[in-house]
Amino acid sequence: MIFGSLALAAAGAFAGASLYLNYVEQPSRMKLSDDSLIKEWEPSDHRGFILLAGLAIAAGVFGFIAYHELNDIRWLFGALVALGSLPYTYLAIVPLNDRILGLIGAEAAHEAREAIRLWGLLELGQTAIGFAAILIFVWAAN
Repeated sequence: MIFGSLALAAAGAFAGASLYLNYVEQPSRMKLSDDSLIKEWEPSDHRGFILLAGLAIAAGVFGFIAYHELNDIRWLFGALVALGSLPYTYLAIVPLNDRILGLIGAEAAHEAREAIRLWGLLELGQTAIGFAAILIFVWAAN
């Protein structure tokens, strides 16, 4: 059952990090001047991507191990939901990231601000994925 607990902990950390990003970092970022916003966004985005991807992979791997050990399909569902953040990121968020990165070198600070605002809304999907994985893992643990 240790791997189930680790899956739940990783999913909780993923959801918590995503929630922090959406309700603390993004609103603070949006209060910066255009130039400061652009300078802050790129390194923050790269670090956040690594953190969230790592936590999603950890939750998925631990969920798969729990499924293998316990032969309970709910752990498999939770693992797949947690790992679902990766295709969501690549299909919904990465194209916008590329657009924002293209605007950073240009003289399009206002357009970059609007794209970063939209990016923040798309990141809410990560929070939803994290909480869905938590709910499934809690269900599996009972």
